[in-house]
Amino acid sequence: MGRRRERGWAADPAPLEVPAVDGHTHLDSIHDVLGPEDPHPSVRETIDRAVAVGVPRMVQIGCDLEAARATARLVEEHPELVGGVAIHPNEAPLHAGIREVAPDGLEPAPLPRHEVSLDDALAEIAELARHPRVRTVGETGLDFFRGGERAREVQREAFRAHLALARETGLPVQIHDRDAHADVLDVLARDRAPESVVFHCFSGDAEMASFCAAQGWYLSFAGPVTYNANDDLRAALRVTPLDRLLVETDAPYLTPVPARGRPNAPYLLPHTVRFVATTLGLTEAEIATATSANADRLYGPW
Repeated sequence: MGRRRERGWAADPAPLEVPAVDGHTHLDSIHDVLGPEDPHPSVRETIDRAVAVGVPRMVQIGCDLEAARATARLVEEHPELVGGVAIHPNEAPLHAGIREVAPDGLEPAPLPRHEVSLDDALAEIAELARHPRVRTVGETGLDFFRGGERAREVQREAFRAHLALARETGLPVQIHDRDAHADVLDVLARDRAPESVVFHCFSGDAEMASFCAAQGWYLSFAGPVTYNANDDLRAALRVTPLDRLLVETDAPYLTPVPARGRPNAPYLLPHTVRFVATTLGLTEAEIATATSANADRLYGPW
């Protein structure tokens, strides 16, 4: 009989010695993963919990129309946040009216927001991206696990539109890349990558990490780097230069060990910071200092 997985919020980790930046989180989505028995904290409470353990700044990502609108509001209300906005690659086909079953086997589930055409959705994202506290375009990219052939073409079109927006605005782009490494790199090569590129929740191997670093791109590591099976991901971490390294939670998803299976939130970032430090033979202070400096270089002060 397997060990029963604990549920609910994990305990707070010990505070970091040096503050770190959560480079990618979805504060508007945390309630989506909570059960009825779980405490449902407000965004303010979630931020305060992170600040208490040494995570005083977060990059809030809104990657559907509703979340992007919410992000523009949240970054105004909470000085600890700057934002990113985009139409996620899994959202774009729904806006384009595509209703095909992808490799994940799930039936498409359009929502009222998908009645907005893809062109109109992208136009609203372009407007929101000009908010002074929106500091990145993303997450955008390709997700071939959740995209059939028709959806993949639309994903490419939307990805190219976001890259153009990032070039036009001078903002960094945060990339979502799932089962699509070669195609993501191909689009970046063909369309001229923006000046600053971040691979959010990097999932490639050491060869890809070395290639990306050689282009001057940033690699952001999340909870999966702590999972036992991900030796290739840890190999990628080891070849990532310190001046191109970021850390993130991608909360409420991808909770790091030892809290895996629980809801994720920015207060759990210290687990990833400490794991990355141990893997690289550095101190947690060195990782927190380097990744925070990289976040400042990308997104400016806040």
